Amino acid sequence: MRLTRAGEYAVRCALFLSLRGKGVLCTRKEIARTMDIPDQFLGKIAQQMARAGILEIIQGAKGGYRLIVPPSRLTMLQVVESVIGEIFLNDCIVNPDACFRSPGCAVHKVWEKARSQLRETLRKARFSRLVSGDSCLADMAADSGKAAKAPK
Repeated sequence: MRLTRAGEYAVRCALFLSLRGKGVLCTRKEIARTMDIPDQFLGKIAQQMARAGILEIIQGAKGGYRLIVPPSRLTMLQVVESVIGEIFLNDCIVNPDACFRSPGCAVHKVWEKARSQLRETLRKARFSRLVSGDSCLADMAADSGKAAKAPK
């Protein structure tokens, strides 16, 4: 299984906004350029994240995006699932009718356990911790003149 490009870009967008902090307005072009996300794709991803209540989109020449969930409460699971939907590793997990052996099948139980563990790992990954310390954002923080610290 591989995370979709949309999921990866959503995480990058959330990282950028988390570094800036809750409520700080950032332009789409600034996020796209800094986080290496295609501008138009970022627009589509941001709409999904806005529908999920993660960020707010401000229209107009002085518009952009701002995080509305504190990085201390925002998880990778919320961000990823806001753009790709709920994570499932196999058809029999999302649709038990897809396999007549589910849910008593031993393989089904392994898929369910793996799914649960993945979702729990992503649920524990909060953006406040991801932007603090050693992070892929160190260069961005240096470039912007901001310290890479965990915002509130």
